[in-house]
Amino acid sequence: MEQKKKSLKQRLVLKSSLAKETLSEFLGTFIMIVLGCGSVAQAVLSRGHLGGAITINIGFPMAVVMAIYVAGGVSGGHVNPAVTFAMCFFGRMEWFKFPFYVGAQFLGAFVGAATLFGIYYDAFMSFAGGKLLIVGENATAHIFATYPAPYLSLVNALADEVAATMFLLIVIFAIFDSRNLGIPKDLAPVVIGLLIVVIASSLGMNSSCAMNPARDLSPRLFTALAGWGFEVFTTVSPIRHTDTEDFWRGEGVMAESPHQGSWK
Repeated sequence: MEQKKKSLKQRLVLKSSLAKETLSEFLGTFIMIVLGCGSVAQAVLSRGHLGGAITINIGFPMAVVMAIYVAGGVSGGHVNPAVTFAMCFFGRMEWFKFPFYVGAQFLGAFVGAATLFGIYYDAFMSFAGGKLLIVGENATAHIFATYPAPYLSLVNALADEVAATMFLLIVIFAIFDSRNLGIPKDLAPVVIGLLIVVIASSLGMNSSCAMNPARDLSPRLFTALAGWGFEVFTTVSPIRHTDTEDFWRGEGVMAESPHQGSWK
């Protein structure tokens, strides 16, 4: 009997290291989206009574921290195609792993968005009378993806995301550079979370510095398929700036903004 249990257990254990790493990236990205976008959902669906800019700018980075702690020991906890690309480009990871990591990240983000929608389904249905809106004071699409401010040009949006992603990657590589000032390995995810807080607080006005293609594109695709419509790929600024002012009084909702760069 014990031998049968042991053999069953052995069958269930993943023996391929690549399979383990792929599953790790899926799980890490899944956690990041459910908890990260969840912080936005709680703020928006409660109309600012149970969250706001501060809880989002803390909640999302901490979701990244938790994701890295879950996946870091197996795959490195990239949870971001930009990070994976940089690791391959600088020779820290083999290129053949790239499509597996990125595919897992995009899939994990999509499933995470679907899970969050399921968790808050009743709240979504009651928020705007069952309507899933992209713009206006009852907009909810920006819970899942980021959108550019109305004044932002395409060139400026691209520069904004490239700059935010550049700072993200520079500091991440600095953190793990053995020749640099060292930090305890188990605290690295926390430092990365603090880095995202800084970037979101200083470079988030134009487009909320998505910095992660999987974090933005997969949830955006989910909203397109789930009822918001494919206008989620063309809409600029889901809410008016006056609505943002109302948000601080607990009367409105607050938008995030676009995607073109790449951990949050």
